[in-house]
Amino acid sequence: MKTLDNGRYGDQPTPTSGSPVVALQVAHRSVRRFADGEVSDEQLGTLVAAAQSASTSSNLQAWSVVAVRDPDRKARLAALAGEQDWITRAAVFLVWVADLSRARRLAERAGTPLEAPDYLESTIIGFVDAALAAQNAVVAAESLGLGCTYVGAVRNQPGEVAAELGLPHGAVAAFGLAVGVPDPGEDADIKPRLPQGAVLHLETYDAESADAHLDAYDEHLAAYNREHGLTGAWTDRVLARLAGPESMAGRHTLRAALEDLGLPSR
Repeated sequence: MKTLDNGRYGDQPTPTSGSPVVALQVAHRSVRRFADGEVSDEQLGTLVAAAQSASTSSNLQAWSVVAVRDPDRKARLAALAGEQDWITRAAVFLVWVADLSRARRLAERAGTPLEAPDYLESTIIGFVDAALAAQNAVVAAESLGLGCTYVGAVRNQPGEVAAELGLPHGAVAAFGLAVGVPDPGEDADIKPRLPQGAVLHLETYDAESADAHLDAYDEHLAAYNREHGLTGAWTDRVLARLAGPESMAGRHTLRAALEDLGLPSR
């Protein structure tokens, strides 16, 4: 098996089977500092083509994407997303939308009732489709020399984000993606992930065996954090982020917001 020593698994090599596509994927890192430079219309079209080539449940294609370049609109979205300044610094901010509104418009045009979009399964389809599409776009962007970082905080205030983007009833911003030319001076590297033994289960789920890898991973990630001026280990991050409603930056009210936006998710 061909491998790459790139730090994805700490001091263990990363399997690639010699594939240049896999080598690109396992070299992924979030980019939060951007240099001057635009994302051209041609590049944007390429990212969307890659996104539309992702799998989609029953070919429903229950997503849309809003490309935001206007500095003032990016600044307003950054404020709604917890003042994440990489939104304003990115050449383009892509907001990926779980979009059931298109199906509702089809039903109106056909004069037929449409009830399934009111159910949780349909909401999940919209979010999953958007995520699959966006990840295809990320790989495409990185192949073009661009950098990206996801922004889940567009869900902090989903109603306000929907109003800013003019989203129709039945559509909600699932997450954002800041895209631009990476700043080579950014103090960041490939972040170690959990060992494969912690996430890969053969035939049946084995929690005891998987969790035996967690202490070593905590050490690897803590060392990475120290190297880049960060603090804490992975366990600390997980427990703090999932402590309770107070740790969710307003997203504990998401179910009610979804209903207001036309996705009741029954």
